[in-house]
Amino acid sequence: MRTFKKEVDALRARCGRTPLALITGASSGMGAIYAKELAQAGCDLLLVSNQEELLAQVAAELAGTYGVQCRTRFQDLATATAADELFAWCASEGLAVDILINNAGMFFFKELVLPDDRPRIEAILALHVATVTRLTLLMGNEMKARGVGYVLNVASMAADIPAPGLALYAATKAYLKTFSKSLFFEYRPYGVGLTVVCPAAVATPLYHIKPKLMAWGVRLGLIATPEWLVRRALRGMFRRKRVVRPGFTNYLVPFLVNALPDACVAAIWKKL
Repeated sequence: MRTFKKEVDALRARCGRTPLALITGASSGMGAIYAKELAQAGCDLLLVSNQEELLAQVAAELAGTYGVQCRTRFQDLATATAADELFAWCASEGLAVDILINNAGMFFFKELVLPDDRPRIEAILALHVATVTRLTLLMGNEMKARGVGYVLNVASMAADIPAPGLALYAATKAYLKTFSKSLFFEYRPYGVGLTVVCPAAVATPLYHIKPKLMAWGVRLGLIATPEWLVRRALRGMFRRKRVVRPGFTNYLVPFLVNALPDACVAAIWKKL
């Protein structure tokens, strides 16, 4: 099985120390797998999540298995000041982040209604837009000053599917995609890689899909395993790719959905 030891060793040589990877949403799903892949390659870790017990379990397992230093930060990132608080904490701990993976996210599929949905609207805007923007710029500026580093922002195939029920999720992921693609050129002259990955459906708890349906989706190739997705994303990040679009569904599904007549989309939404 392919590992990223060679890439991490090269980063270690440039940093002059063991690289530190900060991963948000690291207590489960793809976040925990990003952590495992980078720990296996020799990175020290800073894992951030709002699930305190799971976070501690993941950290203890990775530190014990791979012999890396594994710090944790229990924090809700879905607030307007979360990025500044996390950055200030890292500074107070003397931590220099060499790999930033903005993986934390939330998902819901429904019609938006005020005032009922106001809390989740504010949370997803903070988590997907405010926190990622600030954290990328704050950590990115330090990487630029050192002349080395990687940022991986996790968007979604939904960025290209403005559909009912996905209004807020698709819009925030579209922002992430555009923001990252633009910043790629600003960071490149400083030796810092900035990559955005746009996964299609992934077999994680994020989407609340029934286990049986999830299994069938994986068998048919319509839903990717998180392990496969994470390796593709990390490979693209270390190669300093601008965008990673893993899987054929990333090209097929947006084309098909956007080709539907408005009347057809309206009829499907009414059915749902």
